[in-house]
Amino acid sequence: MDDVLAVPDSASAVFGDRLELAVAYAARLAGPGIERGLLGPREVPRIWDRHILNSAVVAELVDEGRIVADVGSGAGLPGIPLAIARPDLEVVLVEPLLRRSDFLTETVAALGLDGVSVLRSRAEDVRPRARYDVVTARAVAPMDRLAGWTLPLLRPGGVLLALKGQSVSEELHDSAASLARMGAASWRVEEVGAGVVDPVARVAVVVAGRTGTAPKQGARQRRTN
Repeated sequence: MDDVLAVPDSASAVFGDRLELAVAYAARLAGPGIERGLLGPREVPRIWDRHILNSAVVAELVDEGRIVADVGSGAGLPGIPLAIARPDLEVVLVEPLLRRSDFLTETVAALGLDGVSVLRSRAEDVRPRARYDVVTARAVAPMDRLAGWTLPLLRPGGVLLALKGQSVSEELHDSAASLARMGAASWRVEEVGAGVVDPVARVAVVVAGRTGTAPKQGARQRRTN
């Protein structure tokens, strides 16, 4: 197991003096996380690159001191790696299923993650609304459905960061009418994690509109080398 969970060199740059917390989290994912069915056994060799680092690099898109809701957090992805990498953030892990929320509560306590809390709830039932600066999500739902659940949670000008696959540009394009109807001010694709993860993480960035703001339809993609 130790060989399988060998810490990549890039993890030090991402987590700095909090690397030990990330290592402890990796061990929990590979142990209780697998035992409770939160991850499949075949994911163990990919815990660092596919799950922890792929989640943590989203920090590139989050400004300092923000309040973040991680919707459909599951095993804590991307919320826990983000919180480890960025202790300046307040992170709420939103998860409706009991066995997952129990795992999250135990993990937050075991790691001593100040500023991280667990809320057992569906995204559409979270109250109060319009509280969060950032909402994160990873493999939760198609974009139009995800936006419907999460945009009401954001303050005006807040940002939905949805970790998606290679087809994210097409998904945003296909969801443009729905995003405009739901009040999104703009949407684009960002690529983050260059030099840390390969391939880089592709993130749909959807900005919640302000009253009277005309939506900018379409997606802008910025490539990083």
